[in-house]
Amino acid sequence: MSRLSPDLLRQFDVAGPRYTSYPTADRFVEAFGAAEYGQALDECALRPAAQAQPLSLYVHIPFCESVCYYCACNKIVTKQHGRAATYLRYLEREMAFNTERLGRGRTVTQLHLGGGTPTFLSDDELAQLMAAIRRHFALAAGAECSIEVDPRTVTSARLQVLADLGFNRLSFGVQDFDPEVQKAVHRIQPASDVFALMRAAREIGFDSINADLIYGLPRQTEASFARTLRQVAELRPDRIALYGYAHLPERFKPQRRIVAADLPAAADKVAMLTSAIDAFLEAGYDYIGMDHFALPGDALAVAKREGRLQRNFQGYSTQADCDLIGLGVSAIGRIGATYSQNAKTIEAWCDLLDQSRLPVERGLALTRDDLARRAVIMAIMCKGEVLFEAVEASWLLDFGKYFAAEMRQLEPLRQAGLVEVDERGIRTTASGWFVVRAIAMVFDRYLQANRTRAQFSKIL
Repeated sequence: MSRLSPDLLRQFDVAGPRYTSYPTADRFVEAFGAAEYGQALDECALRPAAQAQPLSLYVHIPFCESVCYYCACNKIVTKQHGRAATYLRYLEREMAFNTERLGRGRTVTQLHLGGGTPTFLSDDELAQLMAAIRRHFALAAGAECSIEVDPRTVTSARLQVLADLGFNRLSFGVQDFDPEVQKAVHRIQPASDVFALMRAAREIGFDSINADLIYGLPRQTEASFARTLRQVAELRPDRIALYGYAHLPERFKPQRRIVAADLPAAADKVAMLTSAIDAFLEAGYDYIGMDHFALPGDALAVAKREGRLQRNFQGYSTQADCDLIGLGVSAIGRIGATYSQNAKTIEAWCDLLDQSRLPVERGLALTRDDLARRAVIMAIMCKGEVLFEAVEASWLLDFGKYFAAEMRQLEPLRQAGLVEVDERGIRTTASGWFVVRAIAMVFDRYLQANRTRAQFSKIL
């Protein structure tokens, strides 16, 4: 597979959304609250059986024992594990409020526990949470049940507990194996520990084991990151997520502890990305898109080849387009043509639940234009192709006229060899996949209107 030259990577390394949704979360408004979300649930419950979709669940566990300086997640740093018991009681209350409107026992085909650190919960607390989920929803046979794992918080015995509870996919937060980099970001985890956990997970038989990496961290060099890449290739996880570190200390307080002078230069970041792409492709991984790689036999790689790849708030997914219920503080959901987000502080989230209200703080009801553009953007992000006729038939518009300005803006990307355009549609080239966000951004009406991108990380 061809890739971009370092010069082109630098040229298209601009700030922009990750498009886990469109419109993006920065467009959510407080005018969409609990009442509007409740109405969306009611409408979902009234759909005829033939139109009923399975659900996806996201549960946010915000607690961490220690802070990782690079982190931009919504989290609560505490060693008081007793706080988790209270949080779980409120989580079940939120489940009840949702299923009162939606109906109990709705089929769930995808469950994801994110954070924070979901494995902050004890084994008994994880069992309690899974029991609560099963009381309110029906986990389908073969449902994709995934959990984010901090290697510092689990043992091989704990991994077996996760499997016994029904989890079949793990995502290990590796970030970097270099000890100096780990010290600089306040996350010490010896490579030997991760290797042992990976072996144990394979022996237990998890369907998929992911590893998350970050390039552009303080004290990273091309040479040190190359060592990490070799170790990851030896680990051979089923999937790899390779994120570029976005240094935004004005937005994320923990990042203020990072010494800016320790950060690699932009040219070094590009070199790390180029080396990583080469290393993973040479190791036999398929490039899924953006920052994701998967072994050819993994379900994500199969979905990419078969044109079934999807994208939701957790990133690339094999799930068919379905409704998503977000549970927990700051969790984001999607029901029908709406997005919603829960209160971002645990105090506000609990207070709304104490008032017997759905804890939604903001959201958005999508317009016809939003839906049409979402279809185009997700086609680019997931399939690398937009067929004019399909969009015109679905949204009753003339693509050339409706998106005339956007087609003109595609021209520099076409000349750079990132897209091909003909009478049938738009196709992302093999090189274009590496900056697919830049291609999708052309069709983002909100981004093009205000040109304010400071709140987004850079593409690379």
